[in-house]
Amino acid sequence: MKTVLCYGDSNTWGCNPANEERFGLDVRWPGILRTTLGTDYWVVEEGLSGRTTVWDDPIEGDKNGKTQLPSILYTHHPFELIIIMLGTNDLKMRFSVPAYDIANGAGVLVDIVNKSGCGPNGSAPQVLLVAPPPIATLKDFFADIFEAADTKSRRFAHEYERVAKLYGCHFLDAGSIIVSSEQDGIHLDASEHAKLAHAIADKVQQILE
Repeated sequence: MKTVLCYGDSNTWGCNPANEERFGLDVRWPGILRTTLGTDYWVVEEGLSGRTTVWDDPIEGDKNGKTQLPSILYTHHPFELIIIMLGTNDLKMRFSVPAYDIANGAGVLVDIVNKSGCGPNGSAPQVLLVAPPPIATLKDFFADIFEAADTKSRRFAHEYERVAKLYGCHFLDAGSIIVSSEQDGIHLDASEHAKLAHAIADKVQQILE
């Protein structure tokens, strides 16, 4: 079996924008990905609400994707492919970083994977870097936390593609496939999880088969 890691935030965890509860395994995109790829693949879900690329969160605590990634890699290796979709939480006002630096933070994670030796026979796993979709109209407390984030998020595709080229990994622009929910502006509706899962499945098969 080929092992694939889905490394992300609440949109990988499967947060339902209607009530902030978790979608079922058959609804969230890593679960659909596992079903779509079939029995030749094992998909490891590693989504954490609030996870950033490389930033320590002074309010929410242990959310730093850079510090968490190595232990996750060594826990589940060997991997054929690591899928990274992080950066939306980096848009929070408390971090005050531009899209350029958010993409560079994602690049730090790619570099960790490239140097990990957590692929088959001690090789480096391949990496698929996914640019998160732009945020939509923000609702409730999200409007305060993510103030002025919409403009930055629209630069994700350009900046993440730059970083993917820099580190020699694969790239997918989620914003060309899905949209953030109008219910809260941040998370994904069930229909978008399905679209994303099928697009990623196609990409995974192109990379590994």
